[in-house]
Amino acid sequence: MNKKNLHIIAVTMGDPTGIGPEIILKAAQEESIYKKCRPLVIGDADIIEGTKKIVSSGIKINPIKDPAQGKYQFGTMDIIHLSELIYEKTVYGKPNNKTSNAMVKYIVEAIKLTMQKKVDGVATCPINKEAMNFAGYNYNGHTEIFAEKTKTKDYVMMFYGDKLKTALVTIHVPLKDVPFLITKNKIEKTIRITGKALIERFGIKKPKIAIAAFNPHSGENNMFGDEEERIIIPGIKAAESKQYKLFGPISGDTVFYRAIKKEYDAVISIYHDQGLIPFKMIHFQDGVNTTLGLPIIRTSVAHGTAYDIAGKGKANHRSLLAAIKLAALQSRDVA
Repeated sequence: MNKKNLHIIAVTMGDPTGIGPEIILKAAQEESIYKKCRPLVIGDADIIEGTKKIVSSGIKINPIKDPAQGKYQFGTMDIIHLSELIYEKTVYGKPNNKTSNAMVKYIVEAIKLTMQKKVDGVATCPINKEAMNFAGYNYNGHTEIFAEKTKTKDYVMMFYGDKLKTALVTIHVPLKDVPFLITKNKIEKTIRITGKALIERFGIKKPKIAIAAFNPHSGENNMFGDEEERIIIPGIKAAESKQYKLFGPISGDTVFYRAIKKEYDAVISIYHDQGLIPFKMIHFQDGVNTTLGLPIIRTSVAHGTAYDIAGKGKANHRSLLAAIKLAALQSRDVA
């Protein structure tokens, strides 16, 4: 395939004091990635250059100002150099105002380039939410930045793997607040956005979507809670469509097992850990976080900055590799 026919995927460097630079270099050493897309790093050339020592990489760094200037060749890393950080003065696991501002700058630039159609999708490396807030950016994470910058009101966080796909109704909120945050409208929107993405972005014809129950044993006829009857079942009925088939609510202690056995194409999880515990049990190293409902393609690693191993050459890059490939897959499907 002519490389010019491959989509350009922007890869944001994430927190410069975390494992982002390391996993980017490790992913760039996989020739398979260049057969799926044209990867373009958005980050800091000096940090990447310094990180080469940690992973014993001989890759050539090619700083550019515009995606059109990239070589996109295996053995060369094209990078839009946005910050002026100094590797020797950047301490792993110790974010500061400069590194925190830089990691947000990478994200905003990637969104802008995608909205301008200069790149075809974005795969993001991990950021530190506390550091981001400390620097004055009051977001709960990547997803909220993408939603604001693309003016998207309704979006869904999905965790994607070959064996299990799960979309979340509520995301980063205290567990005690979940009963008050789930509504019929939220259930309906999550199902509709997920169904549309499974069809249009992942090419699944008439997907089978299971909706997890909130309470043990789906409430056991309201003995253990009435959220299923009051909220979840009405939300499922409101989201019914000829384009996909819905099942549920199904007890959380069985629905994921059945999905792994290919009974369902995806599971709607009511709260964060309900979906993430089974997902990471299976896809801890190769899982991908993707945001559905945006006007652009966005994927991310399904792990954090891993400050405890940053700079030691131990970070696993499989999640980033999968994220880049999934961004390329979605770009192809919607092109």
